[in-house]
Amino acid sequence: MLCSKKGMNKVEKIKIFTDSCSDLPDHTLKKYDIEMLGTPVNFGEENFRDRIDLKPDEFYKKIDENEVIPKTSRISPNIFENKFKKALDNGYKIISINFSSNLSGIYESAALAKKNIGSDDIRVIDSKSASTGFGLSVLKAAKAREEGKSFEEIIDITKHSCAHMEHIFAVGSLEMLKRGGRISASKAFIGNVLNIKPILHFQDGEILPLHKVRGKKKMLKYLIRMMEERGHNLSDQIIGLNHSANRELAEDLKEKIEENYDINEFFISEIGAAIGSHVGHNTVSVFFMNKNKVADINVA
Repeated sequence: MLCSKKGMNKVEKIKIFTDSCSDLPDHTLKKYDIEMLGTPVNFGEENFRDRIDLKPDEFYKKIDENEVIPKTSRISPNIFENKFKKALDNGYKIISINFSSNLSGIYESAALAKKNIGSDDIRVIDSKSASTGFGLSVLKAAKAREEGKSFEEIIDITKHSCAHMEHIFAVGSLEMLKRGGRISASKAFIGNVLNIKPILHFQDGEILPLHKVRGKKKMLKYLIRMMEERGHNLSDQIIGLNHSANRELAEDLKEKIEENYDINEFFISEIGAAIGSHVGHNTVSVFFMNKNKVADINVA
């Protein structure tokens, strides 16, 4: 029996926005119809938008070729406002999932854009996340939309993902930390001589030190150990990995994980300029879900 149009439920049109700190590659954005706004990155007088005007491979070449320290800034509220208004005019409800408010003002800009527009059809989520950990939550939101989930259901799914997403990463470039003023020149020198790898993690959207190891083998072993200690039902998850100009390092980590766990799916991406400006070359990370909350998620 055919249902009358009057009796049919209206399908919600939902537009998902994110920023380039999610490090989602172009083909993923296109496949899942995610609109990404590029984070401003400056090399002296040169201005770029991360992953739009400046692709990851181009960014790492510029680091090698320049003594200038790249600097990032937040996306302006005006840019969000223009994008949101266009989507609303086309009949969409909007979910904007943004970089951790404890590391950037991007979430604040998106929330201010919503306030200026004054529409209840816009929700802005502070992911308390970064890079591929952030990207995995955006991807879950897009998949939930494909499955026909409602506006409110997608928001709940995204909040849960962000609240439980672990970020464990080894910083590859002590030189970049030194140039950015995060460690002294002497510490960078000693660290490089001893091949020390700082391991960091996220707690409520902030980066905190976790451990230090010497050498690649111990580094990979420690990252996997943290998965074992903190992960929940790992075989049922998409495990996120990223790297900065060193795909081989991410593949090595993937291989080591597969030796220890029956993982059905990995998602690997390259760190773009917004995050790479702070960690430099040869960083590698693993992202996975924890049963326990690791962040309290804000929604505007």
